[in-house]
Parts: sequence; structure tokens; C-alpha cells
Amino acid sequence: MTCSNCSIILPIKDQGLLKIRHSRVSLTPALEGFGMLSEQMKQEHWCEGNIVFRYDSRSQLEQLVNGLARLPQECLSRMQVVVTGLQHVEGFEEWLLFGQLQARLQHPDLVSIINNQNFTSHMQPIVDYKLNIIGFEFLLRPSQPDKSFQPFRLFEVAREAGLHAHLDRSARISAIEKSATCLPAGIKRFINFLPSTIYNPAYCLNHTFETIERLSMNTEDFVFEVVETEEIDDLNFLHQIFEQYRTRGVSVALDDVGAGYSTTELMNCLQPDYVKIDRSIIDGCHHNNDQKRQITGIVESAFRFGGQVLAEGVEQMEDFEFCRDAGVSLAQGYLFGKPEPGPPSNFMLSSVI
Repeated sequence: MTCSNCSIILPIKDQGLLKIRHSRVSLTPALEGFGMLSEQMKQEHWCEGNIVFRYDSRSQLEQLVNGLARLPQECLSRMQVVVTGLQHVEGFEEWLLFGQLQARLQHPDLVSIINNQNFTSHMQPIVDYKLNIIGFEFLLRPSQPDKSFQPFRLFEVAREAGLHAHLDRSARISAIEKSATCLPAGIKRFINFLPSTIYNPAYCLNHTFETIERLSMNTEDFVFEVVETEEIDDLNFLHQIFEQYRTRGVSVALDDVGAGYSTTELMNCLQPDYVKIDRSIIDGCHHNNDQKRQITGIVESAFRFGGQVLAEGVEQMEDFEFCRDAGVSLAQGYLFGKPEPGPPSNFMLSSVI
């Protein structure tokens, strides 16, 4: 399990206690109805308003959880649980929603990858209109061949298990640390972040700034990209996150503009330093009038608030040439380089020159 105020995930013990916190009136009859709570157990395992089950193996814990999953949804939706070892320190427990515990038990391999940080960052080049590399986007990838994962799926499971804040922070710090070993000062480092994992910008982003400071890096070299798979309901809060970054000298970008929840309206509201046009609009744009109009409209809107526009997913020179002529100043895609463990072999030399 994890403590939300620390940077480790406490593993589920093979022997321990499963505690349930709920209204005794609504939960106890339901447990009795499924044969999970006898009169003796009520006497032995009712502790300070919690129901406590002991388990002696991982399989027994899974059986307990599977049994609880049969309870009415109205019980499960309000149920909080925690798994501890037989010997544990009170106060160092993280109460989870029942579904979060289920996800951690159902996906032990992915939870282990998150816990042990078995991931690294690959780097994809970003070029300007003259095809000079001005920066790299850092993309999460497995660090060990036998512990593979799809990045989207890893974050999906992390969200279900209540671990996405931990993963987002760890991935962000890992990317910063890798950039320190691979890139000279003055090269932009585009790094993703999930705004839904940040509940207090002043506090939650401290790890980011402390890492940059510890490695004696320039905040001006960093661009943090908003990547969100859910609709952003509180724009004022996202503005606060942007301001927290900007006051420390970090630029911000809005990813995948034109697709999903990253609408042009959101772009105009947030006014990011960088606007990244989604690959679905870029691919084949040189012969598609609708895509051309979308790109031109985004460029015109970004120009009004001073945002630089970046074309994502560029695979054809004709698409790049149209984007360049339309005022798109930066580009990224397989045409210029795939995500790799490090920068091109001649990059450091050309950067110095």
C-alpha cells in the first residue's frame, strides 16, 4: 500500500490484516447475509469501529476480497479498506477505496513496476523550421526487457489503483534526472504531467523543483506538458498549476490540441507557452483542406497570445512543409527521429558547435 505523503509503496504482505471502515449499521447485515461475519467474528474482529479480518496467505486475502466484491454496490462504493502486516505502526496506513485494493491485487506485476520504478525515459527529438534539434520529449518506457508494459496501460492501472500521483511524480523526476546525464544546458526538455495528480501546486511540485535544483539545472530548459485523459473541470486550478511552474521559470505546454479534451477553447483559456497540435490533424494535412483549416486556425489563435506551435506525429516531409509555411515553428515525429534511449550520437558535438 502507499502513504500519500511519502514516496514509497508499502507492499501487501503475504500474512496480515484486512481492515474495513464503514457504517456498522449498513455493512454488518450485508456481511452476515453473505456468511462472512458470524457472531463470534463480530466479537473478535470488531475493533474501534472497524471490521478486521486476518489472512494467512495471498490467496486467502484474494478470497476475502472476492467475497466482499459480492456485496451490494451501495456498500462497496462507500467502503474503505486497508491491508497491513500483523505488526505495523498505527498512523502509517493508507485507507483505500475498495476498487483500488481490487486493482492492486489484480495487477501485481504492474504495481511492482510502479513500486520498483522499473521504467526509464526515451527521448524523441523536437526540431525547428530549419530542422535543428532544439529539444527532446521524454517518454516513459520499460527499463528491463522482462518487465515490459504499455505506458498508457501502466497509467490506466495506476489510476484504478490510486497510484497515479505516485507514478506521475516518479516518472517526472526520472525524466529530469535522465536529462541531466544526456543533454547540455540550453536544450529544451519536454516532460509530461497529469494535473489530476496535483492537489496542492505549491506542495506537490516541490519534488520537481528540488530535483532540478539538486542537479544544478536551469528551470528555463524545462517545458511541462499537460497530458490529461479526463475532462478538466476546474480551469482556475489548472491556471494555479501553470503559475506555479512559470514563477519558477518553467514553461508549460498543452498536448494533443485538437483532439479529445484538449480543445482550441481550452487552449485559448489557458494560453500555454507551447501548443502541440495532435497527430491526427497533422498526418496527411498537406492534401486535406479540413486539416489545413484546423492547423491555420490553431496557429492564428496561438499567435494572439504568443504561444509557439508544435506539430506532433510528423511522418511526411510534405506535411512538415505545409505546417512550416502555415506558421508552425516546431515539429516532432518519426520523420525526424523515433523515441530512443538517448540523443543521436552526433548530437552533443553539434550542440557544442
